[in-house]
Amino acid sequence: MFNFLNTKHKRKSATITSVIMSLLLVAIFFFGMTYLDPPEEYGIAVNFGTSNVGSGDIQPTELLKSTSEEKSPIEEQEEVEEIVEPESTENITEETEDVATQNNEEAIAIKKKQDAKKKANELAKKVQLEKDRIEKEKQAAIAKQKAEEEAKRKKLDALIGGINNSEGTATGGEGNDLKPGDKGNINGDPNASGYYGNGGGGGNGDYNLGNRKPISRPKPNYICNEEGLVVVSIEVDVNGSVIKATAGVKGSTNTAQCLLTQAKQAALKTKWSADAKAPSKQIGTIKYRFSLSQ
Repeated sequence: MFNFLNTKHKRKSATITSVIMSLLLVAIFFFGMTYLDPPEEYGIAVNFGTSNVGSGDIQPTELLKSTSEEKSPIEEQEEVEEIVEPESTENITEETEDVATQNNEEAIAIKKKQDAKKKANELAKKVQLEKDRIEKEKQAAIAKQKAEEEAKRKKLDALIGGINNSEGTATGGEGNDLKPGDKGNINGDPNASGYYGNGGGGGNGDYNLGNRKPISRPKPNYICNEEGLVVVSIEVDVNGSVIKATAGVKGSTNTAQCLLTQAKQAALKTKWSADAKAPSKQIGTIKYRFSLSQ
């Protein structure tokens, strides 16, 4: 009949469900919640009236007529006093406290601004003082350096009889500038071609060609305002002549073109001892040390 009641358990469940639902409907119908119409009122009953005051035993059902009653002078005075009665001290105190609090907050805010401005001014003043101190020290250092240079110049001038006031007997001059004078150093060599350094033998060499010894070791012309080590790679034939020179190879500390040129020229002029058993191109090195303080 019904496809959904095709088993014994389903039919049993449907029967039980129908019985329960029927019982619930009967219980709701007969034993459901009841209510009153009109519902009961709750609270406190208040007598009907049209004013806040009254007297007598008769309950009026309409508004009473307005009546003017004469009041005694005492009652009028009480009303006047009641009307002009000043506000309570408590309210005045609260308003005073509010005003005082507001004034205090404004005063605190103003004080904070003044303190911040004062601190900023003090910081700016400290920074300016530090700048002034540094500038003063810088100027003092420059003045000291100038004074030392002037003292050295005067000392050297006095040592050589005065450059500007020299009264020597020699004439002419030597140098690579366009101005008259004898360019060089008082401690230098009259036969040297270099103009830089403090005197002495600049460009000392370090020679290395196996067991062969250098016979002639010309020094490079020190015409450069540079210093450092220049390593020159050389090729020497069996007769001891340098047939090739490459300046500035590994180990050099200064590869200024001026130093490289002078080192290469000196290396090419170097003469080595002859060796018939040596290779046709024996490779060696020459190290030239240039120093402005020599």
